[in-house]
Amino acid sequence: MSAILSADDLNDFISPGVACIKPIETLPVQSEDTSNPYEVTTEEKAAAAQPPPPASISLTDCLACSGCVTSAEAVLVSLQSHTEVLSTLDTHPSLRAPWAHDGTNGVAQAHGVNGVTNGVNGHHAEGKLFVASVSPQARASLAAVFGVSEVEAGNMITQLLSGPSGLRKGGHQGSDFTWVIDTNVVREACLVAAADEVANALSPESSNAPSKPGSEGAIDTTPKQPILTSACPGWICYAEKTHPYVLPHLSRLKSPQALTGTLVKSVLSERYNVSPSQIWHLAIMPCFDKKLEASRGELTSSAWLPNYDSSQGPVRDTDCVITARELLHLASARGINFASLPRSPLPSVDRTPFPDPKLDAFLFPPSRRKNQDPAAGPSGGYLYHILQTYQARNPGSTISISRGRNADVVEYSLVRGGETIFKAARFYGFRNIQNLVRRLKPARASRLPGGKTGVSRRPNGASAAVGEGVKEYAYVEVMACPGGCTNGGGQIKVSEVEDVRIYEGVQQPKDDDAPVVKPGPKEQKEWLARVDEAYFSGSDSESDQEQEQVKALDGDGDQTMQDVNTNTNGHTNGHIKHDGHDDDDIVNGISRNKINQVLTHWSVITGVDMQKLVYTSYIKVESDVGKTKKKQSDMERVAGLAVSVGGGW
Repeated sequence: MSAILSADDLNDFISPGVACIKPIETLPVQSEDTSNPYEVTTEEKAAAAQPPPPASISLTDCLACSGCVTSAEAVLVSLQSHTEVLSTLDTHPSLRAPWAHDGTNGVAQAHGVNGVTNGVNGHHAEGKLFVASVSPQARASLAAVFGVSEVEAGNMITQLLSGPSGLRKGGHQGSDFTWVIDTNVVREACLVAAADEVANALSPESSNAPSKPGSEGAIDTTPKQPILTSACPGWICYAEKTHPYVLPHLSRLKSPQALTGTLVKSVLSERYNVSPSQIWHLAIMPCFDKKLEASRGELTSSAWLPNYDSSQGPVRDTDCVITARELLHLASARGINFASLPRSPLPSVDRTPFPDPKLDAFLFPPSRRKNQDPAAGPSGGYLYHILQTYQARNPGSTISISRGRNADVVEYSLVRGGETIFKAARFYGFRNIQNLVRRLKPARASRLPGGKTGVSRRPNGASAAVGEGVKEYAYVEVMACPGGCTNGGGQIKVSEVEDVRIYEGVQQPKDDDAPVVKPGPKEQKEWLARVDEAYFSGSDSESDQEQEQVKALDGDGDQTMQDVNTNTNGHTNGHIKHDGHDDDDIVNGISRNKINQVLTHWSVITGVDMQKLVYTSYIKVESDVGKTKKKQSDMERVAGLAVSVGGGW
């Protein structure tokens, strides 16, 4: 269990239910009692009896149980913590380069992958390839704490995970992470795939296609309008357990964390001829809900591995998830001062190339892209990218933005000549999500003769159609955390900043006589603004170089929500045509064609259909709390009826 997870972190709007059945199911099986049933038990014997062990609730149990609806912050978990990372590194040696190439098709084979002697008491341990992925929100949280740029914070994380003064120092195996991937790179693939999914779902062919009963959340179905973002696992868990009528609207696209896990495990297992179980993927994310996502049965090797052997059991695409706070505990447990880590990137000569040149160039570009501008929001910019894609395809259109009932509800309209082409919205926070799903609920037929169907009563007495307004949206970006992903439950809170800085030696302790002032909501809001500032900033040489590249690509490098950009040749920022052909489609510096080429290449080299690699499915979670687990006999049923009416036997 993570030592930093406590009741103080439970700031969500959804509380765990009281009907959790897991403690009952995990009671130990009683052994056969050979004692005399008529023997009187004394106090001494009762005191000597061994109490049953406490029930253990894991993340998988939380997903399997439908007795409560909660995010991961509300469940005491025993897996996926910084101690799990250290334990795995100390148990398994890293598989190292050089790799032997077969000389035919470039497929690399690893030496000694079936097992490596770890040198600790002569024990035999399986070698593993360690891969990490880091989200920009987690980097922004650490950047705000230590007063560095988001890029520098990313370099410090890489130094911790892969550098000479990082985790390999002092470990039993000397193991560290061979690759540290920026999820912004994989997110670009998610953004392009999301725009394509929306365009396909809104096409007349898909809109008129009948849906099969029982396939509402299947991987091979097209989502219904409005399409709802699927990157937030807390929101997905909530929808599956409480509002299954929302499942047809969920995007089938995997999140950047899930897509990264599928990519690294499918490619490395094929290129190095190793089992997916020998590839260990760590994700550093802004919230605890990502631990729930990593535990989903749909995000395992069973979904994509060719010739999958069910007898060996599925392997998770993401083995462990830790947050920004847990990352500091990870460094502390190794005796590493995180603030003193180098802020420069690792030398390129020490980098192990990814075993496919095309994917290596995709995952590790020469300069890292800056996060999208503030108009995209702090949650990946799905809605923003889709809006820009439609704007690029409709020259002369403008985007109007209107705020809803609070700052976490925003409506967007793409308008041209008085005509609304595309409507979308952003709903952040569980309170707003609850309002959203209520308005998406199917109308109930009136039981009264002549009664109207699908009419609800507003507080002021006026009636309105159920779902009015919401169903007009083509796309809705839904995130469980108020303020977006930079405000995730695993981010460093304002009340912890001073203690972290003092512990890391970047701030002097206060005088003992100084009054203790506990930060309140105002201070937390100001702190979140600083994290957002770090998330959207890019004030170092790499970001400046990247901006120059974007300028060279886009012409003037000045992108706004109101105008369609043009490049130096006078073409729109959408379809760039050369010699009469649609040669490229660049939106916000992201080339749709190049992304699709990478995804196609990934599918070809692994021999797996792209649908299995990029998309996933959702299921309706049936609650069995309070239900009879076995069929009652006629005598039991009659006896129950007799008791209910006051009778008996």
